[in-house]
This record gives sequence, C-alpha cells and structure tokens, in this order.
Amino acid sequence: MAKPRIKNEDQYEALRDKGYSKEKSARIANTPNSGKKGGQAPPYEDWTKDDLYEQAKNVAIDGRSKMNKKQLINALRNN
Repeated sequence: MAKPRIKNEDQYEALRDKGYSKEKSARIANTPNSGKKGGQAPPYEDWTKDDLYEQAKNVAIDGRSKMNKKQLINALRNN
C-alpha cells in the first residue's frame, strides 16, 4: 500500500515535531493554502459562516454541518 501523498512535506514534518498526530498533520499540510505565511488572513470572526464551513470541510472536521458560526470557529482553532 502506497504512502498517502503530502502536499507540503516541510509543514507536515514541523507539525509532527510539535506533537500533532499523523492524521492531523497530513490534513493541515494538504489544505489548499498550506505553507502560506500566517498572519495575513483575517481573523475567523470576520469570516462568513459559509467560509468557515468550507474551511472546516477542507480540514475534515466532523459534525460541521450542524455547527453554528461560534462552534465552527472553536472547532477550527482546536482541531
């Protein structure tokens, strides 16, 4: 069985070094905006609920369809 492809190996390894699980590290490293310099995106509170939902979908947060905006923000920050 082939190893899943990681889009951003450097980010994946950095996350693993910080103690993140393999699954979580791969999810983050495979998001479309992985590796982009942080601090340039607006805070989650400024995002629309639809945008938060899409981001939660990108990182495979379970139960996202039943979450309100505050719950989506919390899940994205703590996933």
